[in-house]
Amino acid sequence: MISAKEQTSELVAWTIDDSEFDRKLNRRVLTRSGAFAHIVDFPSAQDALDELREIRVFPHVIFLDVMMPIKNGFDFLAEATEEFGEDFSSRVVIMLTSSLNPEDRARAESYAAVQEFLSKPLTIDDVHTIA
Repeated sequence: MISAKEQTSELVAWTIDDSEFDRKLNRRVLTRSGAFAHIVDFPSAQDALDELREIRVFPHVIFLDVMMPIKNGFDFLAEATEEFGEDFSSRVVIMLTSSLNPEDRARAESYAAVQEFLSKPLTIDDVHTIA
């Protein structure tokens, strides 16, 4: 997923989740994994999209909750893909969910940026298979 060249650089991960508990857990797991130099948390998909529009710098990996109010993970993917095109599609997005709905997995796999569709909670083993 992430090239050997990228592994030696300062990798940036974003977590996008409406649950404060899940954001804290994800941050703890990502920090303990040692795979990322910088971790940025967003409580909503809209906040993350606003940040992308403002700084136009893409993180190496985005850990994205599927189910969020107002704008869910699929809404985020659709807007980011439409607005940023290949720049966004070439990113690594990991969808995180507590849903067992197979339609969600199929929908996620329709986006080029989505590399994994994982059940919550995120684990260090999950991170090591990605990074």
